[in-house]
Amino acid sequence: MDNFMEFLVGVLFNFSIVLVVVRLIYYPHSHNKRYVFTFLAFNTIIYFVLSFLTSIEISVGVGFGMFAIFSILRYRTDPIPIREMTYLFVITALPVMNSAGLQSDIWLELVAANLFVLLILFILEREWGFHYEASKKILYEKIELIKPQNQQALIQDLEERTGLMIKRVVIGKVNFLRDTAEIKIYYDDPEHEEWLQIADNLSAYIQDEDTL
Repeated sequence: MDNFMEFLVGVLFNFSIVLVVVRLIYYPHSHNKRYVFTFLAFNTIIYFVLSFLTSIEISVGVGFGMFAIFSILRYRTDPIPIREMTYLFVITALPVMNSAGLQSDIWLELVAANLFVLLILFILEREWGFHYEASKKILYEKIELIKPQNQQALIQDLEERTGLMIKRVVIGKVNFLRDTAEIKIYYDDPEHEEWLQIADNLSAYIQDEDTL
């Protein structure tokens, strides 16, 4: 019975941590439900697998083996943004750490480590003390404005269309047959960045629905 209660406390502790990460830190800034299921499912299943392994050495080895499997799957699935990939790494690492700490009975260190992870993610998501330059790729049709001498006119046209204060523009692939160019804009506007991220997520969701 003591073992079952210890197991139950460990499950609730691990799930509480991942729920805070996903629901209170990740989701409010992305509003992307596509990865919520993946994060919660990965974390819970990995914790259950590792908690049934009696040896700490074996559980840690299996945990890093899962990292290797996920890295292979990463190249065989749709591209995952760096931010979501980082969260997936954290979500995968937490049950490895928590299950190992449960077996070695170091609750104080375990709680401190989890709280420190939450604090780091919380600070980074709110950009406290950091300055991030946002960027976005755009398919642009006014091909005459991509000339170096028309750079200021290009930036002005993009600012009028997007409503963003653009700092610089990088010209990518140019298609003269269709008179289009791939342009990457750089700007500082966290509020609009969140809005554009929501629009991208909605577009990706619509595309997924169309492929079904």
